[in-house]
Amino acid sequence: MSTAGHILICDDQLIIHETIAAYLKAEGFTYGSAYDGEEALQKAYETAPDLIILDLMMPKLSGMEVCRTLRKTTDVPIIMLTAKGEEIDKILGLELGADDYIVKPFSPREVVARVKTVLRRKLPQSKDTEPILKYDGLEINISSYELRLNGTPVSCTPKEVEVLYLLAAHPGQVFNREQIIQNVWGSDYFGDTRSVDTQIKRIRQKLAGEKMKWGIKSIYGVGYKFEVLS
Repeated sequence: MSTAGHILICDDQLIIHETIAAYLKAEGFTYGSAYDGEEALQKAYETAPDLIILDLMMPKLSGMEVCRTLRKTTDVPIIMLTAKGEEIDKILGLELGADDYIVKPFSPREVVARVKTVLRRKLPQSKDTEPILKYDGLEINISSYELRLNGTPVSCTPKEVEVLYLLAAHPGQVFNREQIIQNVWGSDYFGDTRSVDTQIKRIRQKLAGEKMKWGIKSIYGVGYKFEVLS
């Protein structure tokens, strides 16, 4: 296997596979192919790729269903491909735990560039970075992407963990939506900043019902901060 990484291409169009594969190979990547959702899941579990390029609309199982299933057991980076430009598709893909999305038609060079960027963001944390944050019953482990509340695991997507970790690592500091996007998705993210609001809403729902001395506070017209009460 190459040092660049192994990429699983999941799309029902042969031309998509041939085009992306040629550019990936030229950059030192190896690749595998799946042409429907069921095959995508099978190949993902069998080959353990470094990244998955996943089409939104596929036979047997949709890309959304595949992404949702994979996120139950793995945080493998996923780039969604969509032929639709509607905002809902972009937001839903990221809500499910996708790391990025690309709208068809696209340049294969753009795909390879996005692959490299997403893989860079998945590199191990620096030794200077505290991997586990703890606040009054809340534990966030960014190394294993685990979130616990009073010792009980909370099911979250990788992006939800990253957003919460960013805020909790800087208690009291206000982050606007653009800053959260840049820190979590990267400066090359082209989506709407409302994706941040969606992530925050889902995090709050999963942490609701507990009276804790911390919380995510909305700063009207600005953004969000992690607030620790005395």
